[in-house]
Parts: sequence; structure tokens; C-alpha cells
Amino acid sequence: MRRLLVLLLMLVLITSVAFAGGRREREYPSRDITNVLVWGAGGGTDMANRLVMAEMARILGTNINVINVTGGVSGSMGMIEGFNRPADGYTLVGISESIVTAGVQGGFRERMDVWDYFIIGGSPGVISVGADSPFHTIEDLVAAARANPGTIRAGGSAAGSIHHLNLIGFENGTGVRFNFIPYTSSAESQNAVLTGEVQIVCTTVQEQSELIRAGMLRPLAVVVPNDFNFGGMIIPSAFRSFPELARHLPLEQQIGFAIRRDAPEAVKTVLRDAFKQAMQAESVVNFGRERYFTLRGYVGQQANDI
Repeated sequence: MRRLLVLLLMLVLITSVAFAGGRREREYPSRDITNVLVWGAGGGTDMANRLVMAEMARILGTNINVINVTGGVSGSMGMIEGFNRPADGYTLVGISESIVTAGVQGGFRERMDVWDYFIIGGSPGVISVGADSPFHTIEDLVAAARANPGTIRAGGSAAGSIHHLNLIGFENGTGVRFNFIPYTSSAESQNAVLTGEVQIVCTTVQEQSELIRAGMLRPLAVVVPNDFNFGGMIIPSAFRSFPELARHLPLEQQIGFAIRRDAPEAVKTVLRDAFKQAMQAESVVNFGRERYFTLRGYVGQQANDI
């Protein structure tokens, strides 16, 4: 009888441990997470996502693998890839505000309310040239563009990106026309102006910061209403010379990531908590300060409204 009781107690103990272990295995996250990034490597969206994902992975105790899936229009291929995966919390989509134009251009069949957003931050747009460019001011550039419509090659990330939209707004506000050359990332478009493939580039201060510091890019103007203090160097606002720009600009960059809205709420709660902690990490705070990137850390309804 005693032996039977011992065996029963052992069975109960083994069952309890197995149940507890199974429950732990089901807790989120129990395996690697993938961030499908819609823009190319080296750009602002890529850099900010990789930095925040590294901190979130540490907090969550799992790996977050960032993969770049480019192509389509305004990040549509990456969005399609992410949206077609299960809504279980193990797929995130690294995005910027430019994805809203994917549907307009026919690249994504869904509306933007299929996602819940996490907004890391953004940086103001800036038009720059190479160090050897004949354009020394934004007024030089506009005069040349007016004299030779459609001949000045302008680089930026893909059609419908915020950089493309900033260029369109600049064209509409100054009456000029550029020959826009799209690239899969801001980094590629910046390399293009250095090699002479394009004559000007429009990305953001954050993305250009190292090249500006090195003297490889010369910023002509920011496409926001106020001058920008870049470590003591004042980058003038294009609005000063061309006030008509106020009818078309500014546009505010919003870099971050998203998860399918129909993912479990418990999963989104875990991700939001980890994201808020990651935004306070020293590496993220230093990135914002050193790269002229305004950190926001918006989640939930606040991020979705934006």
C-alpha cells in the first residue's frame, strides 16, 4: 500500500512539472521573432529598427531577426510578406510613414488600419549635394533647375517614400522639376550622389549625419520651416527663400515597426512593455542625440492615430 501511495505521488509530481513546463513553453515569446523590414539596409528605418530590436531582444530573452524585403512601391513587398504570415506575434514589420502611399500606388491591397504601430521617431528632411557640386546654396539649385527643367538628377528612396514626397513638395513650392531617381534605401541614394549618379539627394539629417560630418555631403537646406543647428553649423530652412513651400510641406518622418492588428492582445502588451523599456536604453538615447533623431516611443492609439 505504501509503495502504491509513493507511486501515485510521483505520478502527480511528474504530471504537475510537465504541465508547468508546457505552460512555460506557451508563454510569449517562446521562439525567435522576425522583423520584416520594408526598406533596404543602411537607411534610417533599417538603423533605428535594428538598434531597438537588439534592445527588445535582450528584454524579451529571445532573438529578433531583422530581414530586409524590398521592392514593390513604398515598401509594399515587405508589407505583403509580413501580412501574409500568421498573426501570432512572431512577425513584426519594420516600416516608415511612407507605407501609407503603397495602397494609393496599388502595391498593397489592405488599408493601413490592419496594423498596430510602434513609432520610434524621425528626423527632418534635408537636400544635399556632393562636396564638389557647383551648387553652394539652395537658391543656386533652384535657379539651375528653373533654367534647365527636368535635367538635374535627384536621388531618394523609392517612389512614394517621404524623401520622394519631400522632393515633390519642394518642386511644387518652387516651380522646378527634377529627374527623380529612386533607390531601395536612403543609403543607396546617398552613395549615388557621392559617385555622381545623381546631383542632389533628399533624405534626412539623421541618415546624412556621418557624411556631413566627414565633409562628403554639403547640406543646402532642410525642408522644414526652421533652420537646423547641426553641431554648430546652421543648415538653413528652404522656407526662408521660398515661402510658398508652406503650402506643401513639412512632412514629419515616423520610423518604427508594426504588428498585425489581429494578433493577440496579450502579445501586443508584452511587445509594448518591451518597446517602452528599449526606448530608454542608453544605446537608443545616444543614437537619438548623436544622429539628430527625435525619439518618440509612441504605441497603441497614439501611434495608430498618427
